[in-house]
Amino acid sequence: MTENFIAYVIFASVAAFTPGPNNVMVSASGANFGYRRTIPHLLGIAFGFPVLLVSVGLGFGQLFTTYPAAHTALKVAGCAYLLFLAWKIGSTPPQNLEEQEHAAEEKQGKPLTFLQAAAFQWVNPKAWTVNVSAVAAFTTLDGYAMQLFYMVLAAIVIGFSSSSTWTLFGQAIGHVLSTPRQQRVFNISMGILLVASLYPILKA
Repeated sequence: MTENFIAYVIFASVAAFTPGPNNVMVSASGANFGYRRTIPHLLGIAFGFPVLLVSVGLGFGQLFTTYPAAHTALKVAGCAYLLFLAWKIGSTPPQNLEEQEHAAEEKQGKPLTFLQAAAFQWVNPKAWTVNVSAVAAFTTLDGYAMQLFYMVLAAIVIGFSSSSTWTLFGQAIGHVLSTPRQQRVFNISMGILLVASLYPILKA
């Protein structure tokens, strides 16, 4: 159990900290809205991802084996939503972080809410791939429930740490983007990266 758990922590850390839809989105949010306003988004990921892990662990992933069409439908829905989010990020108007701290309610752009970020995990193909792979590779029938419990705890800590790191990275970049043109270029670049993250999904 200990060896499997250590292996899972390494696997989950690599998966969490490498670029993917969640990390691209929180980076863009950090750059445009700052860390404080992105916290609900971070908490949504930290909650939604482990809930998905539990669902997969309890057999939800078996649905895709029994009904392949369900997997295709999820992939199509996920890709469509990612394209929508890419457009939203790319079209986000330039923001001023200092003004946001004092008049956030007057801004046109808004970061994802807790519920939106949590719900997004269910159409995030990378989240499905990581969780299905983790349950298949790092659990055994002996003490399965306890293994899943520890994996969920690790997923919460690793996920929040990763998302926070990428948000702070985005916020640091946001402070460097001193002109509206630079901010537009950054937002468009983040939107393109989000679209690029679809490549492994469509290739599979």
